[in-house]
Amino acid sequence: MPVPKPWWRDVIETVVYAVVLALIIRTFVIQAFWIPSGSMMPLLEPGDRVMVVKFWYHLPTVRPKRGQIVVFKYPVDPKRDFVKRVIGLPGDKVEIIGGRVFINDREIPEPYVKHPDNFTMPAEIISANNYFCLGDNRSNSQDSRFWGTVKADFLRGPAVFRYWPLSRFGLLE
Repeated sequence: MPVPKPWWRDVIETVVYAVVLALIIRTFVIQAFWIPSGSMMPLLEPGDRVMVVKFWYHLPTVRPKRGQIVVFKYPVDPKRDFVKRVIGLPGDKVEIIGGRVFINDREIPEPYVKHPDNFTMPAEIISANNYFCLGDNRSNSQDSRFWGTVKADFLRGPAVFRYWPLSRFGLLE
């Protein structure tokens, strides 16, 4: 008859398995992100917490869609993460005139922008594997207008739902 393991060994094994599993999930599957600024207001407010599906853009046929909210490595400082909305896709011609955004010479509706500005940017063609991302709170957002496009490799994944604060728990639009 085998000798039973001591209780403390079971505890240590359980903790090690839990930590390894948590690291695998956080690295490859889903991760929580904290919203530090008001650049995505009113949808996301400072202090909100969202879940991001990290494996999503690694699937062979899945690419970011226009209007999708994404978390990515900040192109100027890749140690920081930003959250913005995808506006321009690879190959798109993006132009901003008096705060109105034009994609391929057509103005796009942006009902999520509650705080527009009067920014103007000459037309730019988005290169392959790059995305043009803007904050919803245009008057208070550092985004692709200032530091350029986001490389596909910098995308962490789409923000899918807010879990904090509980009063606004739910899927993101």
